[in-house]
Order: sequence, then C-alpha cells, then structure tokens
Amino acid sequence: MAETTEKKIRVRYAPSPTGHLHIGNARTALFNWLFARHHKGEFIIRIEDTDQTRNIADGEKSQLDNLAWLGLDWDESPANPGKYGPYRQSERLSIYKPLIQDLLDRGLAYRSFKTSEELAAEREAQVAAKEAPHYVYEYADMSDEEIAAFQADAEAKGLPYVVRFRVPEDKDYAWDDIVKGKISINSSTVGGDWVIQKADGMPTYNFAVVVDDHMMEISHVLRGDDHVSNTPKQLMIYEAFGWEAPIFGHMTLIINGDTGKKLSKRDETVLQFIEQYRSLGYLPEALLNFIVLLGWSPVGEKEIFNKKQLVKIFDENRLSKSPAKFDNKKLEWVNNQWIKTADQNMVFDKLIKQLVYSKVVDPAELTAEKMQWLRSVMNVYMDGVSYTAQIVPLIKPVFFEMPAAADIPDSAKEWMNGDNVKDMLTLFIDKIEKMPIFTATAVLHAIREIQNEMDVKGRALWNPLRIATTREEQGPNLGELLELLGREQTLANIREFL
Repeated sequence: MAETTEKKIRVRYAPSPTGHLHIGNARTALFNWLFARHHKGEFIIRIEDTDQTRNIADGEKSQLDNLAWLGLDWDESPANPGKYGPYRQSERLSIYKPLIQDLLDRGLAYRSFKTSEELAAEREAQVAAKEAPHYVYEYADMSDEEIAAFQADAEAKGLPYVVRFRVPEDKDYAWDDIVKGKISINSSTVGGDWVIQKADGMPTYNFAVVVDDHMMEISHVLRGDDHVSNTPKQLMIYEAFGWEAPIFGHMTLIINGDTGKKLSKRDETVLQFIEQYRSLGYLPEALLNFIVLLGWSPVGEKEIFNKKQLVKIFDENRLSKSPAKFDNKKLEWVNNQWIKTADQNMVFDKLIKQLVYSKVVDPAELTAEKMQWLRSVMNVYMDGVSYTAQIVPLIKPVFFEMPAAADIPDSAKEWMNGDNVKDMLTLFIDKIEKMPIFTATAVLHAIREIQNEMDVKGRALWNPLRIATTREEQGPNLGELLELLGREQTLANIREFL
C-alpha cells in the first residue's frame, strides 16, 4: 500500500445531484468503498450541491439508490449523519464563509469586480496572441489605499463580485499519487488567481472540497484523472490554512474500447448510466464485477468475483496507469457468467418482467400453465442471453409475432428456392400429422428420416425446415422450439410457405 498517515482511513464519494449515476462516477464510488472496506476504514457520502442551477429533481436520490442497487453501503451520509455534518455543501455555508473572510483579512484572497464581458474580452485577446487563457490581476500597479477606495466605491454601488485566491508566483505543488507516482505542477499553469466564492455567495468546488475533506478528516482522496489539474489549487488552500493534505490517487481515464476515445456522455455508442443497465436486466453483482475491472486488475487470470471476495483481494497498488477500455462484449460476458450461477427463479422473475414491460405478454393472462410454458420457452434461449432484456427480441418473433412468409430476409428466401424444398416441407407435414405425440424427440426423429429418404443433409436440410417453421435462419434446438410452438402452429407455419 502507498504511504499513508497514521489517521484512521476515511474516504468519501461526493456526487453532485446534477444527473444520474454515470459509469465513471460509479467506479469512483466503488474503488473508494473497496479501499475503505479492505482497510477497515470508513466510507462517507457527501453531496456537492453548490451549483444550484444545475441540480435536478431527485438527482441525489437517484445517485444513492443506484449505488445501493450495486451493493454499496456507507457509514455516514445526509440520511445517517455522524459528527462531521452537515453532509450537503449547501448546508455548510456558515462553515465556508468565515474561512473565506479569514483569507480576505490575511490578504490571501481579494474581491474581484471584473465583469464577465471584461473577462471574455481578455480571453479573446489572449487566444489571438496565442497565449494560454489566464486571469489578469485587476489591481496591478495600484496602491493598497487605491485598492481599498476602489473596492469601497464598487461595494457602495452594489456591484457584484467574486472572491479570488491570490496564487503564489512560480511555486511547485507536488504530491505522491497512489496511482501515478510523483506529480509536480507549477502555480503558473493554473490560469492565474482563481475564484473561491461565486457572485451568489456560494463557494467554488476547489475551495469547498478542501474545507470538507479537512473537517471530515478524509485521509485519502481517490478520484478520476480529470481532477489532477484541480489538485494544485486545492493544495494552495491546504497550505493557506496550515492543514495537512490527504493522500491523493487519480484513477485512469475510461475510454471507448471501439474508438479509443475518452468516454464522453455525448458518445451514444455506449450506455453510460447505471439505471440504463438496470432497465435492461443486468444483474447488480455482474455490473459491479465489471466496473471494478475498469482500471484495476486482480492477481491471476480469474475475473469473476463477488463483493466479499473483492473486499478481501482489493489492492490499491494494482490500480492501472493505462486507460481502462469499456468493452460492451466483455460486460455482456460477465453478466452472462453471473446469470448462469444466479438463482434461476430470480432470473425467471426478471425475464417475465421484461416481457410484461415490453407488452409481449399481458400480466392478466399469466396463469400457472402459461407461466410454466414461458419458463420452458426461455430456458431454450438462455444460452444466448447476456442480460434479460435480450429475451424479448429472441422469443417475440417466434412465439408472439410470427412474421409472414413473404417478410423473411432475402438471405432466408434463397434457402426456400431449392428444387426439393417443396417436397421436403410436404413430407415434413405428413410426418408431423402422423406423430402420436408431438415432442422434440419425435420432431428430430422425423427430420432424420427426411434426411435419409431424400438424401439431403446439412444446411440444405435444416435451414428450410427452420425457416418454414420459425421464420429464422438460426436459433436454439429446433425440436425443442417446435414442441413449444405446438403441432397446429408448426403445421400452419409450414403450410403458409406451401
């Protein structure tokens, strides 16, 4: 384990209620939770809701509900506070304001009256001059008396202002990162004096997060790679108050495995929110198992782990420095492994709910006999099901909305144009009608007889029979499918072709 303080391990996940639980944020929460549970520490939920304009209704509830669905629990939160509360930033303003005033009194921060128009003009000029955008100190070449007079006049006029932190010149801020090793960033790269309090009186993220982490005695901060650039700003605040900074660990980016680009919420080729996977019928244990493999690797080749096993084997030193590839096929494979070992009654219940949700079946018609039939139908297809929503397009065309013979794909029509197809189907009808009992075994026996009597085999035999009876070119065991379709429906399907 990377060097730690002697303090009890306390980590936090601090979502903003501005949207639903993203796969990247779920990973941040999971790694913090595993780190805390592995080291017998504490996992805290804190809500960073100071950006009131972006908060959405039920945003906080959605985040926490989906974390709980994944199987995570926490020691402190707004709902179960400890001694470090409040746990919503919007309820901690009385804590932030005196500290901001202290920085103002000590000359480490100042009131800035530059308008958004002035800032935009500065940025435009800097871009034109091929300079990195940065804030230009507005009180340069002014004496203390002149600054005080200007600010007093501006405040008397009621002009809006923000509070900016005075960035030390040419100073390196360094830390030993759990994931990336030693990092050092010079103060000249942060874009100049930065805002710690917005015009509405709310603290900015980089100020509030430091205060909260310090006062809640957070020992380690594990977060995404995009926060590396925030760290020097936060270290400035720790330094200004003489506080000890926590140990930082910045986890690698998650990239789209197909494109190699950073996973963006605008990338519609990948489902990125936990509730989307819930609605598709993924199992929470499987999704958690998959997420933990995004940027972390266990010892050995095994990849399927339950929550208890992950807590035991988690090692923060195995967090990867390379980007994590989000692979949909890998996720489907992981979920399929979990489905195979899950309680089959629970899986069947989820499958039925998918059929009801998709309006394939009417819940009012689900008699015991119909339920048993559905169970048999779905059992035939389960080898091809990675998540429960996949059952709908698999069984709907065959058992509930059989396409007309004329509507099959051109590739299937080619198989039906053979010289002996009509004779083969006619013979199949004859054999089906003569069966004492219409079973999967009887169907397969009849097909073998056709093979011998007509000297036809392979795809030339199986494809026309499957297409005529199910309208599909491939699928599960044909005998089992036709037994479930029943004799009359099977005959009707074949006769439509004839």
